[in-house]
Amino acid sequence: MDTEVTEPAEEFALPRSRAANEKLHALIPGGAHTYAKGDDQYPEHLAPVISHGRGAHVWDVDGNRYVEYGSGLRSVSLGHAHPRVLEAVRRELDRGSNFVRPSVVEARAAERFLEIVPTAEMVKFAKNGSDVTTAAVRLARAVTGRPRVAICGDHPFFSVDDWFIGTTPMSAGIPAAITDLTVAFPYGDLAATEELLTRYRGEVACLVLEPAGHAEPPPGYLAGLRELADRHGCVLVFDEMITGFRWSEAGAQGLYGVVPDLSTFGKALGNGFAVSALAGRRDLMEWGGLRHTGDRVFLLSTTHGAETHSLAAAMAVQTTYVEEGVTARLHALGERLAAGVREAAAGMGVGDHVVVRGRASNLVFATLDENREPSQQYRTLFLRQLLAGGVLAPSFVVSSALGDADIDRTVAVVAGACAVYRKALDAGDPTPWMGGRPVKPVFRRLV
Repeated sequence: MDTEVTEPAEEFALPRSRAANEKLHALIPGGAHTYAKGDDQYPEHLAPVISHGRGAHVWDVDGNRYVEYGSGLRSVSLGHAHPRVLEAVRRELDRGSNFVRPSVVEARAAERFLEIVPTAEMVKFAKNGSDVTTAAVRLARAVTGRPRVAICGDHPFFSVDDWFIGTTPMSAGIPAAITDLTVAFPYGDLAATEELLTRYRGEVACLVLEPAGHAEPPPGYLAGLRELADRHGCVLVFDEMITGFRWSEAGAQGLYGVVPDLSTFGKALGNGFAVSALAGRRDLMEWGGLRHTGDRVFLLSTTHGAETHSLAAAMAVQTTYVEEGVTARLHALGERLAAGVREAAAGMGVGDHVVVRGRASNLVFATLDENREPSQQYRTLFLRQLLAGGVLAPSFVVSSALGDADIDRTVAVVAGACAVYRKALDAGDPTPWMGGRPVKPVFRRLV
C-alpha cells in the first residue's frame, strides 16, 4: 500500500474491515456514530475501519496506510495526535477533568477564545455543534419573542435537532408543527431574503447561515444581510463550524469583517477533542446568565461541556494556529493539491468530470457523468480507485500535517483514478468499475 499506485488492482479488498463493519452494525444503529462516517458512503465492502492515526495518515484494521483528507469530518485540522495538543491534554488529565464547580481552566479558555474572536463579547462552551447552534436559535427566539427560524437552504447541515432535521428528507418522527416554523432563504440573494422577511414580517427570530461555502460571498452580501437583520429586528447567526480557523483564526467574520450577533464554532476548535462554542454579543448572551432581570433562558447546560482536557485542547489549537500560521499553510497545501488534481484530471481527459471546488483550505470534489451531471455511480468508481491507491478522501479537505510528498502521492493516485474514469466515460457505463452498489447521499428518506 505504501508504493505508488497509478491504476489500482481490482482485487483490492478489506476483509478485516468488512468483518468489523458487520460487528459495528450489530451493535450500533447505522454502524457508526455519525451518518457521514457510515459505510454506505463508501464503495461496497471497501469502507475501512480505522485502527489508529498519526499526522496526515491513518491505518485500517487490515494494515493498510492511507493519506487522509477531511480528517474527523474536518475536525482534525492539525493532524492526528498533534504533540502540542496532546501535551496540553495530558497536563490537565493529571489534574482532574470535571468538578462540581467551574474550573479556572474555563475562565482561561473563555478569555483565550475571545482574544482570538474579538467580534464576540461572551462565550459558552459545549461538546458539539448541534447543541450550540440550537442554543443560538433558542436565544434568538427568547430575545425577539418570535417563533420562526430562517435558515440558508444552501447549507446541508446545521443541527441534529428537530427545528433543522425536520426540513431534510430524514424527517421521520418530527411533527410538522415544528418543521413549519423553519423557513429557508437562498445564499447570495438579498432580494429573496428580504421578500421572505417581509412575507413573515415580525415572525422571524433569526437568520442562520454558514457565512461562506464552496464559493466566496458575493460582494456586499454579508454586509447586506447584517443590514436586513437590523432593519427587520432579527438576530444574525453565523455557523462557523467549518469556516472557523479554516478561513481565519476568527472565522469568516474575521476575514470578511461582518459582525454577527451570535456565532457558533466547533470542529477544528479541539483538533478531534469534543468542544464547541456559542459566542456573541454580551446583551444577548446574558439572557442565559444570572445578570439580567428578564425571564431565564435555558441557554446551555452540559455535564461535560467544560471538561478541562477538551478546553486545554482548544487553547493549544488556538495558540498553534496563531504561532505557526496554520491557516496560511492550509491554504497553501490546498492550492497545491487543487492544481495537481486539476492537471491530472485534464491530462486524462476528464477535467470537466472530476471537478475540484471550494476554498483552498476546504476543498471538495464533484464527480460528473457523461452529461456533466452529479453522479453517485462515478463517485463510487473514483472513491474505489483512491482507496486502493492508499488515499482516504471523501473530500480533499487538507490538514496542516500533510507534506509535499503526501500531495504528490495523492495526485499520482488521482491520475490513475482518472484513467479509469476515462474508460468508464468512453464505455458510457461506470458499473464495471464500481465493485457493487453505488455510494449514497446521507440525507435520503429510505435506507
